Amino acid sequence: MHKTITDKPLSWRRIWAVLRKEFVQIKRDRLTLAMLVAIPLLQLVMFGYAINGDPKHLPTVVVAPDASPMVRSIIRAVENTGYFNVEAIVTEQEAERWLAEGDAQFALVFPSDFTHKLMRGERPALAVYSDASDPSTSGGALATLSLLPNIALNAELRGPLSRLQAGPAPFELRIHRRYNAEGITQYNIVPGLMGIILVMTLVMMTAMAMTRERERGTLENLLATPVKPLEVMIGKIMPYVLIGYLQVLMVYIASRWLFAIPMFGSHLLLTLTVLVFIIATLVVGFLFSTIARTQMQSTQMTIFYFLPNILLSGFMFPFRGMPTWAQWVGEVMPITHFLRVVRGIMLKGSTLVEIWPQLWPMALFTLVVGTIAMLRYRQTLD
Repeated sequence: MHKTITDKPLSWRRIWAVLRKEFVQIKRDRLTLAMLVAIPLLQLVMFGYAINGDPKHLPTVVVAPDASPMVRSIIRAVENTGYFNVEAIVTEQEAERWLAEGDAQFALVFPSDFTHKLMRGERPALAVYSDASDPSTSGGALATLSLLPNIALNAELRGPLSRLQAGPAPFELRIHRRYNAEGITQYNIVPGLMGIILVMTLVMMTAMAMTRERERGTLENLLATPVKPLEVMIGKIMPYVLIGYLQVLMVYIASRWLFAIPMFGSHLLLTLTVLVFIIATLVVGFLFSTIARTQMQSTQMTIFYFLPNILLSGFMFPFRGMPTWAQWVGEVMPITHFLRVVRGIMLKGSTLVEIWPQLWPMALFTLVVGTIAMLRYRQTLD
């Protein structure tokens, strides 16, 4: 008897047939093919260009009631290190506000009699206030700043003032780490986990909710009902709002009891802020559900969205160390603003006025993405 092709233990002809079938299927699933190319490319760009563990040109304000040539020389020396970018000369009260709102990373505070004490050899103290809520941002800058007293005034201390170079440094630095005096990493990481966990879980669950119905064939029944797109979206995301609050509560309890992270702000304000961020996150998942055709596609889109959230938001790497284009991308994402808000409320005791510049971008993002999601759902309905 002659053996047929199916009797052979291994047939390259059959393998080739299956291989061609798989390539045809991959070609038809364009979204999956795009994700397979886009995700490695996204990782390459972000890790290669956007991530920088040693940020420079950090925003700095100066309190200088004694605007003498000596003081100006020290300010120039500070800027010449490359780590500091003096934004404004302010009062001490304004400097506190800049630090509290996150607009400045450092504040240099000169006493009013700085030059007088300097010329008398009394080694006046220059106070340096640092926003230490993110210790990784300011570490390199403070290390460089410690060398400043020995070199900042070399050009000025000549002639009669040369005697000041013989002894110890002509002035001293007193560094005050605000909001995290001991530089504990958990103070920065654990509150940020609230946002990371919400993005990682809620976007995927919401995106899969609609695609699951599409795969099971129940979406047609939903489309046949008189339910409006906004009503569908609200009904779909409401259960996950409660789930999101449960996740935040778990992280908050752990942050307080396991890591002893302080809570200086309002619990009510934190609760309202979490609600804004949860809704902003859920509308992204709803938008993905209107694009994806399968649960696998929704998962791929979630991963693609999650990567820039964790890498460009300031959660893992200093936000101010990223190039300008990466900061623009980060500013679009709600999690960037949420991290600033939750750290501000817990570590700084920020009020509604102080966190408002971070709240309205999240609300605007929700409005824009939610509108696009409803329009896409309406197109599916039509």
